[in-house]
Amino acid sequence: MAGTKTLLILENFIGGKFLPCNSYIDSYDPSTGEVYCRVPNSGKAEIEAAVEAAREAFPGWSAQSPQERSQVLTRLADLLEQSLEEFAQAESKDQGKTVTLARTMDIPRSVQNFRFFASSILHHTSECTQMDHAGCLHYTVRTPLGIAGLISPWNLPLYLLTWKIAPAIAAGNTVIAKPSELTSVTAWMLCKLLHKAGVPPGVVNIVFGMGPIVGEALVSHPEVPLISFTGSQPTAERITQLSAPYCKKLSLELGGKNPAIIFEDANLEECIPATVRSSFASQGEICLCTSRIFVQKSIYSEFLKRFVEATRKWKVGIPSDPSASMGALISKAHLEKVRSYVEKARAEGAQILCGEGVDKLSLPPRNQAGYFMLPTVITDIKDESCCMKEEIFGPLTCVVPFDSEEEVIKRANSVKYGLAATVWSSNVGRVHRVAKKLQSGLVWTNCWLIRELNLPFGGMKSSGIGREGAKDSYDFFTEIKTITVKH
Repeated sequence: MAGTKTLLILENFIGGKFLPCNSYIDSYDPSTGEVYCRVPNSGKAEIEAAVEAAREAFPGWSAQSPQERSQVLTRLADLLEQSLEEFAQAESKDQGKTVTLARTMDIPRSVQNFRFFASSILHHTSECTQMDHAGCLHYTVRTPLGIAGLISPWNLPLYLLTWKIAPAIAAGNTVIAKPSELTSVTAWMLCKLLHKAGVPPGVVNIVFGMGPIVGEALVSHPEVPLISFTGSQPTAERITQLSAPYCKKLSLELGGKNPAIIFEDANLEECIPATVRSSFASQGEICLCTSRIFVQKSIYSEFLKRFVEATRKWKVGIPSDPSASMGALISKAHLEKVRSYVEKARAEGAQILCGEGVDKLSLPPRNQAGYFMLPTVITDIKDESCCMKEEIFGPLTCVVPFDSEEEVIKRANSVKYGLAATVWSSNVGRVHRVAKKLQSGLVWTNCWLIRELNLPFGGMKSSGIGREGAKDSYDFFTEIKTITVKH
């Protein structure tokens, strides 16, 4: 694929077959700004075909034992792992992130998603109670719902697609997945492994295209009883409206405006590199990235000086450069959006300490039109600023001082989002106290992005509805029924 001028042409995968589409969308290489791939611009007809294939496959797949389905998921994990390098190169080219990150995070985690749910599906138990005085026994059973609609975003394309496909099919559902039209390549590559792994035709269908067209056809289809979506809040509102007439089950993961709270007793040797990473990893395009850094006044100036120094060492480079910490942003429109926040901050009188408009970015000639931006640190900014309230989803973070614990909790909680937070302190009592009071679905203390897949993942407030994880995903992708037997 690399270095060739022939465009890569993707096809939909429906009922175990690759099917061409009569209309296509251009997909760009973020590191050069050039079109390199054409993605099917699917619509209602493709969703109808996928629903038919998924409906036909459901009785056979749901009748298989958890052990049989587990074996299929394990084989899929093995096949993906054998192609790890090929998938990492493709993910990096398609998304703009560094090959190093795709190789060490995205693809290994995609493999782990299949392995994890292949194992966890074998360990669920149901409840049973007896009522001797009435001569009754009550027990619960969980059954798959049917066709699951899965919509995944462009920031972690294969990672988040497999995080949805794996639990959905492990529980016995069939699926129709719609990846982002900006990053569809690794989803298409995954389709090639499905048959080899023993996934029956129609169990996993992948339909490519635009949210407002094919996404709407999927979420409003009466035969798709549940939708799992990761993406933006406005899209989630639309999904909620379209699915309301059918009372669909919804799982919505919608991003955040995540605070880092750094107390004066924090270990800065660990805190500074970790906070640079939590702010700028994957170009800041992770829903869990830090975008508001609150630092206790007594260490504020020292933290700021060291943080800016460390940020300047966070190298922006072409994705294939092994020494690059960060690659290109996803699209021209997104790059312009992120840059516009720097301008807004400047207009409000904030200080831009490094990055956009301050330092010079040097790139090879063929990457001059790529969507690159330096990691940017903003200070002297008010909590009411859009830069402190809105999800920017790029390499931009704001650093502000605070006085007391009570004050910082209030300020950290003052936004509409509540996905993740980090707390840095060596006082164990404080760590527990603050973690409990933060309106956040995940709180990391003295670390960032260490994930335990067994436990619930998800946000509060406008960061979404529902949780994902071993038990939570199983509960979401199944329907529970209570059965009473009088003996």
